[in-house]
Amino acid sequence: MCGITGWISYQRDLRTEQATVDAMTETMACRGPDDRGTWVEGPAALGHRRLAIIDLPGGRQPMSVGEAGTTLALVYSGEVYNFTELREELISHGHLFTTDSDTEVVLHGYLEWGEAVAEHLNGMYAFAVWDQREQKLVMIRDRMGIKPFYFYPTADGVLFGSEPKAILANPLAARTVTLDGLREAFAFVKSPGHAIWQGMREVEPGTVVTVRPEGTRTRVYWSLETRPHSDDRDGSIARVRELLEGIVRRQLVADVPRCTLLSGGLDSSAMTALAALELAAEGGRVRSFAVDFVGQSENFVPDALRATPDTPYVHDVANSSGTEHQDIVLDSQQLADPEVRARVIRARDLPVAMGDMDASLYLLFKAIRRHSTVALSGESADEVFGGYQQFFDPAARAADTFPWLVQFRQHFGDEDSILSEDFTTALDLDSYVQDSYRQAVAEIQRLDGESDFEYRMRQICHLHLTRFVRVLLDRKDRMSMAVGLEVRVPYCDHRLVEYVYNTPWRLKSFDGREKSLLREATADLLPPSVYDRVKSPYPSTQDPAYAVALQNQVKELLDNPAHRVFDMVSRERLTRAAESHAPHIGQASRRGLETALNLAAWIDLYSPHLTLS
Repeated sequence: MCGITGWISYQRDLRTEQATVDAMTETMACRGPDDRGTWVEGPAALGHRRLAIIDLPGGRQPMSVGEAGTTLALVYSGEVYNFTELREELISHGHLFTTDSDTEVVLHGYLEWGEAVAEHLNGMYAFAVWDQREQKLVMIRDRMGIKPFYFYPTADGVLFGSEPKAILANPLAARTVTLDGLREAFAFVKSPGHAIWQGMREVEPGTVVTVRPEGTRTRVYWSLETRPHSDDRDGSIARVRELLEGIVRRQLVADVPRCTLLSGGLDSSAMTALAALELAAEGGRVRSFAVDFVGQSENFVPDALRATPDTPYVHDVANSSGTEHQDIVLDSQQLADPEVRARVIRARDLPVAMGDMDASLYLLFKAIRRHSTVALSGESADEVFGGYQQFFDPAARAADTFPWLVQFRQHFGDEDSILSEDFTTALDLDSYVQDSYRQAVAEIQRLDGESDFEYRMRQICHLHLTRFVRVLLDRKDRMSMAVGLEVRVPYCDHRLVEYVYNTPWRLKSFDGREKSLLREATADLLPPSVYDRVKSPYPSTQDPAYAVALQNQVKELLDNPAHRVFDMVSRERLTRAAESHAPHIGQASRRGLETALNLAAWIDLYSPHLTLS
C-alpha cells in the first residue's frame, strides 16, 4: 500500500522539473511513511511513497526493468493477493526475479502480457507503467475501485496521482471547482470518472487508461455482468463459505502485524472468526479493534437506525473467536477537534464528509496504527449481500431514484437544510441525481426470464455495488491511508461479488432477513447474539457535548462574515442551528453544523476557485 504520482510531458525534458516532481510525491507521504523514490527520464517522471507490507527490503519503487531506451518503469499502490501463483507462472515463462515483492510480479506481468496483465490480477491496486519502448503511459485500477486513482490531461501529456492533492501540487493543475463538481460532492452518489476538480478525472474501476503522444484511450477490462445462477440454497451457502475461506486466507498474507476491524455486526464478526480459524491453524491469534464512545453503552438510546450499541456484541465475538481485543474509546472533545476535522478534509480532498463518523474512523485507524500495519475490514458486505434497510423498504424499492437516498433523507434530512436558497437553486441536486440515476440504471443487464421483482432487486444491488460502495471505499481508503494503515476488504473480492450479485434475491433473503447467505455460510462461527442481531450501521456518538462543541465552533465562524463559506451557506439557517438547545438538536441540524464547518475547513485548506453560477 503506497501513494503514487507522475507527470508525462511529451514536449519537455522533466529532468529540469525535479522540484515539482518531489512536491507531488511528498503530498503522498502519509500514504507511504516508510520510503520515497522518484524516477525521471525525458518526458516521464514517476514518484512513489511506500508503506512496506511485503518484502520489506526488496519492494522499493519506482521499479524498472530493461535497457536504456526500452525501459519499463512502474509505480504501484495496493496488494495483489495471487502474486505467488503469478510469480510461479511467470518463472515458467522465463522471467527472473530479484525480490519477493508483488510489485515486481506486476512489472513482469506487464512485460509478459502488456495491458492484459490486469485480467490476471486478484487484489486492490492502482498502478502506472511508463513503457519507454512505445512512449506510452498505462494506468490500471482494480475492478471494484478499492484503491483511488486520478489523472489530469494537460496540453502535452498527463498528471496522475493516488489522490487529487498530488496532482494539485503541480502548477499545471487549476484548483477550480464548478457547480458540477459541487453537485457531485453533495449528491452522495459516486458518478464513475468524476473527480470534483475541474479538468480532473478518475481512472474508473476495472479500467485501463493509455496515454500516447497522439491522445488517450480507455478500455474496460471488467464490469459487473448479469449471468445465470444454477446453485440451489445449500449449494449457494457452501460456495459463499468456500470463497470466503480462500479470500480471508489470501488477504492475511503480510510481513507486518495484522488485525481485524470488529463492530459486532455480522460482516466483521464473520470475517474475524474466519481469520481466527486461519491464524489458529498457524499457531497464531487475531488482534481485533473496535471503536466506542465514552458512556455510549451505558447511556445508549435506541433510534430508527441503531437498536443496540456495538460493544456487547464486539465482546461476544472477541470471546467466541479468542481474539486479542482492544476497544478504542473516544470522547466528544476528540471527535469535534478542529484539527481532526482539518485532517479528515485534507485526507478526503472533498468539501463534505460524514461528520463524527469520519472523525471517529480516522481516530480509530490512528490508534490501530500503533499496533498493526494491516487491518481487514467488513466494508461492502452490505452492498454485496443486501444488508441495508433500503433493500427491504417498499418505498425505497419503488422509488425512481437511488434507494439509499430515500432512507438517508428519512433519517438525516436534506443536505440543503443549511445551504443558502440561491446556492441550492443553482445546484439543482434533484436534476443531477435523476440524470445520474437514469445513466446508472441503463447499464444494468436483465437476465432472460427474470421477473419484474427480481430485476428490480438486481437493479438495487447493482446500484449499491457501482454507485454507493465506492463512496464508502473511498472514505475507508482516505481515512486509513492518512495514518499509514492498510485496510483490506475481503468482501470486495471480485469473484465473491460476481457470484453473489448473480444469486437471485429469493436466495439472498431466503429467511426474510438481511444477508441470509452470509449468515448461514458462517453460522457455525458466530455467537448466538450476533447471529440474531439486526443490522446496525457504523456507530455515531449520542453525547450532547459533541453538538455543543460544534455550535461553539460555528459561532466563531459566524463572527467572520467575510468567510467564503457564506457564498454557499445561509447565515440565517446556520445561526438558528447554532442557537438550538443542544441536548435536543436534531440530526438534520447537527448535520448542518458539520456541513458548514467542513466546507469552511476545505476552503481554508485548498483555496479553491469556485464557480457558483
